[in-house]
Amino acid sequence: MRKYLEGGDLRTIGGVKFLVPLIRDQKDFDILFRYMYSKDRPIVMRAADTVEKSTLRHPEYLASHKSDLLGLLQSAEDKELKWHLSLLVSRLPLNDHELEIVLAKLKEWASDPAESRIVRVNALQALCDIKDQDPGLEKDFRTLIRKLQKEEIASINARIRKLKIS
Repeated sequence: MRKYLEGGDLRTIGGVKFLVPLIRDQKDFDILFRYMYSKDRPIVMRAADTVEKSTLRHPEYLASHKSDLLGLLQSAEDKELKWHLSLLVSRLPLNDHELEIVLAKLKEWASDPAESRIVRVNALQALCDIKDQDPGLEKDFRTLIRKLQKEEIASINARIRKLKIS
């Protein structure tokens, strides 16, 4: 598995497209997930990318890694990990306390002009996905959208349009 994650720099996705179809069950996924703790930043990025792509079809693979994901959400420093974590946590079943933690971090990332645009856009996407599961979050979400629109950042406004939010 590691050979698909190695090589190149942060601008390359390595063998992610070849690795995704090899993740056939929870055991394969669990092995992959361990690479999200690598000391090698490109490996972490590619592992997170593969985890994200694998869980589009199998979100249930994330369940046994919920506490890890919530921990990574709080400790992540690299933008490549943050943008994948944003989307991953939105696929988790969350209790009220966990939801509060996730929403706070995603709002922080979406609102922070110092964050990369892709982190901000993915945090916004995740907030929208979570909001769709809990209509009680609509008011806060719309307030955040109005704030973000005032920044006039093309990528953020494009995502807002894609989400059909105004």
